[in-house]
Amino acid sequence: MRIIHPSQIRSLRSKADLTQAELGEAAGVTQAYIAKIESGKADPKISTLEKISKALRTATPREKITAGQVMEKPIISVKPDDKISKAIKLMESHDISQLPIIKNTKQVGSLAEETIIRQISAGENMFRLVEERVKQVMEDPFPTVGVEAGLDMIFPLLEHNLAVLVLNRGEPEGIITKADILQLSTDYRTISEMKNSGKSEKI
Repeated sequence: MRIIHPSQIRSLRSKADLTQAELGEAAGVTQAYIAKIESGKADPKISTLEKISKALRTATPREKITAGQVMEKPIISVKPDDKISKAIKLMESHDISQLPIIKNTKQVGSLAEETIIRQISAGENMFRLVEERVKQVMEDPFPTVGVEAGLDMIFPLLEHNLAVLVLNRGEPEGIITKADILQLSTDYRTISEMKNSGKSEKI
């Protein structure tokens, strides 16, 4: 997810039709703190900017959300000559179930937990398999979109693929999974309920 600069908050909040109080509530900070950031009197931590960025992203009309706003970065990936054991450790440590395989900034394939399980179910020796190279079991690359691609382009791709790789000027910059889209849906519901509650007054 891209983190916005403090100087962008006021204009993005206005475009999202959020009050300072609504944005503060969504980001877990006070209205007064949002006001200080917008006036340049406060220098927020990165963690706070991440929360504000997320709140503004999910308050943006769905049809205007881009891949660059939804994607996760940096990309967790492996190289074709890496051992499968390395890929498994990466998926475990980052709590993900798939990885793009990248060589010289180009995606050449993909690997998922289900691919490894399928190999074992087909009779592969589990202990021998993890010592093999990723390129020996990798599958087709994930589909790609540009950073400005909208959700209307991303949704159909995720119907038949585990992930979508996001490119910026032809090079991988982020990744979007089904879990990211589900989280986005949850965030949208939270923002919608908050805005419809009528508890906040316009500032």
